[in-house]
Amino acid sequence: MEDCVAYKDLLDNLYEGVYFVDTGRKITYWNKGAERISGYSASEVVGSRCADNILVHIDERGKELCKHGCPLVSAMLNGKSHCEDRVYLHHKSGHRVPVAVSVSTIRDPGGTAVGAIEVFRDTDSRTLDPQLIEDLKRAALLDTLTGLPNRRYIEMKLSASFEELRRHGIPFGVLFADIDHFKRINDTYGHSAGDNVLKMVGSTLHGNMRAYDMVGRWGGEEFIAVVSHVDRDQLLVVADKLRSLVEHSFLSHGDIVIRVTATMGATLARPDDTQESLLERADRLLYRGKSCGRNCSILEE
Repeated sequence: MEDCVAYKDLLDNLYEGVYFVDTGRKITYWNKGAERISGYSASEVVGSRCADNILVHIDERGKELCKHGCPLVSAMLNGKSHCEDRVYLHHKSGHRVPVAVSVSTIRDPGGTAVGAIEVFRDTDSRTLDPQLIEDLKRAALLDTLTGLPNRRYIEMKLSASFEELRRHGIPFGVLFADIDHFKRINDTYGHSAGDNVLKMVGSTLHGNMRAYDMVGRWGGEEFIAVVSHVDRDQLLVVADKLRSLVEHSFLSHGDIVIRVTATMGATLARPDDTQESLLERADRLLYRGKSCGRNCSILEE
């Protein structure tokens, strides 16, 4: 018994998330790291099956891996002793978390698979230093609801990006994103639910940007991302990836599951642009997407 307690303490002190499943993919153990990364406590997860889709792993294309392409199935049922992958899990608060997973099969002495162990770690390298966060708050550069850069911070980032474009030829683009039918969320479920949707979408966008890119809340249900070192095709890939991740994010509101989509306007900056002309162009593309049915990314011709 003491060995079991020591073993559990060891796993609970790991930074990574660790969980065990049996051959039916029922979760039998969930460590503290898994609680931290996913937001789900062990009591909420242990005894559930992967097929219950609590974490709802998806890939970059939005395919639900719990139904098709599960790393656990690859390890246990397809004869692999070990496999690795990058997936996006559903956090309890609604947003998508990028994680690297490593799965190993657990076998009995006769070599028969009896379960598997998955180790996963948060690959979001964009976590800000706590002191930097406090400094930014004091400088009034963060949105108080989402914790993302606010309009003032976005304008500073755009100014710096224009400087790099004109001096060094470093290209960049912007994504102007708007949550579809957001007023309907507020009217139906209340402003508290609307605030949670804003935080969910903001976390999904922020957590899946590259370390040198930035996304902030422009105001209301609008977000702006500044994406560096991209051409037109690459900018559209980024826009569609983020749009898909928002579409596959959801949160619980009582007994109701709230899902949202977002429409995005995407455009590259031009040397003769101003911040105003760049954002006006992105805004026009965004509303072209709204008129085309929403939940799409529109790139300038």
